[in-house]
Amino acid sequence: MRNLKLLQTLEFGDIQAPGKPQCLSLRTEQGTVLIGSEHGLIEVDPVTREVKNEISLVAEGFLPEDGSGSIVGIQDLLDQESVCVATAPGDVILCNLSTHQLECVGSVASGISVMSWSPDQELVLLATGQQTLIMMTKDFEPIMEQQIHQDDFGESKFITVGWGRKETQFHGSEGRKNLDWNNRITWRGDGQFFAVSVVCPDTGARKVRVWNREFALQSTSEPVAGLGPALAWKPSGSLIASTQDKPNQHDVVFFEKNGLLHGHFTLPFLKDQVKVNDLLWNADSAVLAVWLEDLQREENANLKAYVQLWTVGNYHWYLKQSLPFSTSGKSKIVSLMWDPVTPYRLHVLCQGWHYLCYDWHWTTDRSLGDNSSDMANVAVIDGSKVLVTVFRLSVVPPPMCSYRLLLPHSVNQVVFSVHPEKSNDLAILDASNQISVYKCGMLKNQDQEVNPLKLSLLTWIQEDVFLAVSYSQSRLHCEITGQEKYVIEKLGLNSWVRIVCNFNFMSLQECVLGLTDRCRFFINDTEVASNVTSFAVYDEFLLLTTHSHTCRCFCLRDTSFKTLQAALSSNHLSNGESLRKVERGSRIVTVVPQDTKLILQMPRGNLEVVHHRALVLAQIRKWLDKLMFKEAFECMRKLRINLNLIHDHNPKVFLENVETFIRQVESVNHINLFFTELKEEDVTKTMYPPPVTSTVQLSRDPDGKKVDLVCDAMRSAMENINPHKYCLSILTSHVKKTTPELEIVLQKVHELQGLAPSVPDAVTAEEALKHLLLLVDVNELYDHSLGTYDFDLVLMVAEKSQKDPKEYLPFLNTLKKMETNYQRFTIDKYLKRYEKAIGHLSKCGPEYFPECLNLIKDKNLYNEALKLYPSDSQQYKDVSIAYGEHLMEEHLCEPAGLVFARCGAYEKALSAFLACGSWQQALCMAAQLHLTKDQLAGLGRTLAGKLVEQRRHSAAATVLEQYAQVNAVPPSKTLSQ
Repeated sequence: MRNLKLLQTLEFGDIQAPGKPQCLSLRTEQGTVLIGSEHGLIEVDPVTREVKNEISLVAEGFLPEDGSGSIVGIQDLLDQESVCVATAPGDVILCNLSTHQLECVGSVASGISVMSWSPDQELVLLATGQQTLIMMTKDFEPIMEQQIHQDDFGESKFITVGWGRKETQFHGSEGRKNLDWNNRITWRGDGQFFAVSVVCPDTGARKVRVWNREFALQSTSEPVAGLGPALAWKPSGSLIASTQDKPNQHDVVFFEKNGLLHGHFTLPFLKDQVKVNDLLWNADSAVLAVWLEDLQREENANLKAYVQLWTVGNYHWYLKQSLPFSTSGKSKIVSLMWDPVTPYRLHVLCQGWHYLCYDWHWTTDRSLGDNSSDMANVAVIDGSKVLVTVFRLSVVPPPMCSYRLLLPHSVNQVVFSVHPEKSNDLAILDASNQISVYKCGMLKNQDQEVNPLKLSLLTWIQEDVFLAVSYSQSRLHCEITGQEKYVIEKLGLNSWVRIVCNFNFMSLQECVLGLTDRCRFFINDTEVASNVTSFAVYDEFLLLTTHSHTCRCFCLRDTSFKTLQAALSSNHLSNGESLRKVERGSRIVTVVPQDTKLILQMPRGNLEVVHHRALVLAQIRKWLDKLMFKEAFECMRKLRINLNLIHDHNPKVFLENVETFIRQVESVNHINLFFTELKEEDVTKTMYPPPVTSTVQLSRDPDGKKVDLVCDAMRSAMENINPHKYCLSILTSHVKKTTPELEIVLQKVHELQGLAPSVPDAVTAEEALKHLLLLVDVNELYDHSLGTYDFDLVLMVAEKSQKDPKEYLPFLNTLKKMETNYQRFTIDKYLKRYEKAIGHLSKCGPEYFPECLNLIKDKNLYNEALKLYPSDSQQYKDVSIAYGEHLMEEHLCEPAGLVFARCGAYEKALSAFLACGSWQQALCMAAQLHLTKDQLAGLGRTLAGKLVEQRRHSAAATVLEQYAQVNAVPPSKTLSQ
């Protein structure tokens, strides 16, 4: 009747160490933790949160430098004031943490897979790569070496072990597919015996062999199909725990010292859902820790690992605690162990150098009332169940109870209310960190005489009118019973109608719905479906469960009888929200009025509450039509409905009532949540189309800038209501726009620094900045703050980032010493805003022009640069020449020639026009250069040759005729003609 309650947690995260952690050990006297990695060994103090020692095994050559090495075992030796470390390559090393001295006391050529010390630290066992066991003394003197695989059974051989039974045989290669060939060693608490879990190389069957302290084989376990590698000997010495994978479940099984099975319990997981990594008993044998890990069953599945704490009482195993961890990233468990001194202290090491220490203690959770209304309740945790015994009414021995509370997750804590009048109410904390509250109430018995053979399926229609079904003369008929009794209609049915309900269609057509025990569904006397297992009518919906394990929901608004009949007989559903998969055999119990809950009962008897999407969306649409934004928002947030529906349901109405929406929702966090989900998509056309197509076309933003429109409207409303209270939401509205207005946001944050602290509901600049860091990457925010050229703002953002002050402070100090334009140029260049950078640099004077020109050439900013200088300046000419040379390199000779000509570089322009064969432009440049007749004639012949190569013979002839002769007409006249 006791539970394990968490007393305290010690956490040390982000330990600064190289590599990845591999194993864990404790130094109990020093209160420190030893962690091994592929690089070596470190000692940390979780209380002071500091690294005490760090010893590298790579530098000494015990581990490879490429990080492929591993440490298979660490043991703190109290009498030797050293730590023993075993590596996979086969070295056994003594590490003195005081002097950092390393001594290799032995080496195994075939490698070491397991190192295990006896509880009294007098003996050490090594499992080698050649499948042998080496026993040595604490001084590392070998005693004996034996093969792990033995043909003999052992000294405690029993006679009847079930040989030949099918369930105890190992069946062929199927059992070897996912076989774990690792060996495990565990010692009994007094150190007199140890057990080894090994896989037989011939048969592939895993067996547990027990040896005594003198290295004599005592027993071999009976053949157990699906036996797992995990192994843990109960310190009290009575049982050896292991795991067994059965056809439909995963069990933890127990062996006696003689190898016979002695009990088991089943883990709360499906077949092949998890694997057991390890089993660990605590020091006083009261708690068994099971370390499990999800198996990959689907792609991109969110896999988890679990640490479960089990206890036993009255031959029943209780799951008292369940700790979920991720199997990827930094939170993946790499090592787990109980404290050898403090029995209920558990140490956990995660992959991201994250250390956790949990302390539990026993408690009896009982109701605390002191009056007659207290029912003397005692609650016992058992996995996802809370077993409650009401001792005022009866004394029920565990594991039986008065009633059970079932939860979706494993329960970790139970507490009763301290209020005297509500002492029977209890709250439950589960493994998902959700709190469930249960209130106790008394049901009053009402003495009512009902003859089930006469009337059944009683339905209360009006205050004094009931509808019932009566069985008479092998036929069924409906009766209305009030002050008098009337038979309204005989129904010619061949089987018993179990459920009867009347319903008025919107077309005022009244009908009766019925369901037989043969799953035949009737509307009046017409059968419309034959696979319905249950149904319910709620508001404007008809809900049915079918043999195909679905729950179908039909909207009866503006629906005629024929339309409904056709929909029921059809297997096609156009609207996805009308269909929901349910568990096999589910049946409708009830629908909670004015809510979204649909209660289903499973074949095994338990109840399940689902929120059918059709019911949820219908209720949300009603709330939105009534401008009940708060109720709609809470429902959508809880049931993960996209919040864009609040706007998209009726954009015009929403934008007209933005202030109402803000006042109702009120919570800044909820408004921020609404902002973060905004997107341009119209969810009424994609995710949540209405069940009935509306003929009214709702106004939409023609530009498709829904997000910008909503952000601006809500920001304006919040500034009118209370700009100080909704400061964080106002900042969010700037960030969420199509083009985030980060500069405006940063300026607002900067303004908050000068805000008087007496302003009610005011948000500090630090809080605002923390909020921004949740929305925007800190490095991006830092860059934008730097782009404002406001160093106070830059410092404020940098202090909240992960940047080292040694990195940004010298940089900022250097900037402050610069001239303003050059300072801004340096910032823009750092932010890769090169257009702005050359703009600022151009204002720094002619001495900085070479630097500016180099940047222009490097980033191809010629067009932008030409706008910065007057056309008659030397800088303009230099940039133009550089631009022309760039175009020449790109083989754009004609544009290059035009650029050269524009800046007065006629010779370069002439060369460019010659290269591309533009003879008119080339002759114009010749005129500008005032060439002699001979030079002009030579140019004409050169041009003619280029034109001939380009097969422009007519142009070549013109050039030769007019420019290559001695009596040639001057080019200026030719051009004028």
